[in-house]
Amino acid sequence: MSRRLLLSVAGMGLLSAAGCQLASHDGGDGAAPGGLLPSDPASPPASSAPAAASPASGPVPPQPRKVSNPLFSLASDDRLVALTLDDGPDPVHTPVVLSVLEQYRLRATFFLIGENAERQPALVREIAAHGHHIANHTWSHPDLRGITDAKVRDELLRTSDLLGTTTGRTPTWFRAPGGDWSDASLRICAELGMRPMGWSVDPQDWARPGTSLITRRVLQTIGPGSIVLNHDGGGDRSQTIAALRTYLPVLLDEGYRFTAPQ
Repeated sequence: MSRRLLLSVAGMGLLSAAGCQLASHDGGDGAAPGGLLPSDPASPPASSAPAAASPASGPVPPQPRKVSNPLFSLASDDRLVALTLDDGPDPVHTPVVLSVLEQYRLRATFFLIGENAERQPALVREIAAHGHHIANHTWSHPDLRGITDAKVRDELLRTSDLLGTTTGRTPTWFRAPGGDWSDASLRICAELGMRPMGWSVDPQDWARPGTSLITRRVLQTIGPGSIVLNHDGGGDRSQTIAALRTYLPVLLDEGYRFTAPQ
């Protein structure tokens, strides 16, 4: 289906969604373009990707980085984009998202909440085994601007330690809840060996505005180097999943390639 036809169909849902009041949301900031790995349509399905490193060997200790501002898009002049998913892992919706990504042989970045990951360690390992990148989204999803530096450190360090122990890979990317960065969060992110990643395309799927509106917002705003924000956790994400099934094949048909930071 062409984008023009799809946008026309999606536009029919706008009138019913136009009056909806959107609540405050979870989001993030952008990653440096180095080490990006494009999805290869000719490569084996994601399920055949190498399994995550064994947790028994232990994660590699993080090396401190220079403090940097969040990057909201990739440095790309062609149709290379990144898909990110926040607030998981969710036992209902994350497995379905993994199935959709496997269908199209795409890699994504999952920004996981520590307390959710603690409850779903097998699902965390499954995400990693499918070849997706696992990233830090704090332990309890607080507003980092309103807590002490010590609490910020605890939120990030506790999550990185858990994800590293669970998968054998220390997270290298971090996203602040709501995209609400603070000086402390950027500094501590760097001290823990991570980079701050955000987005340039936000369809506001967290508000559940309808599948057609989520789809329309992605297709209207995506471009070379875009980082797309979606959610696989934090509530009912059936609309997000339906939108992924709709817009991913359209973008692939238009020549877009998807990457996950490495």
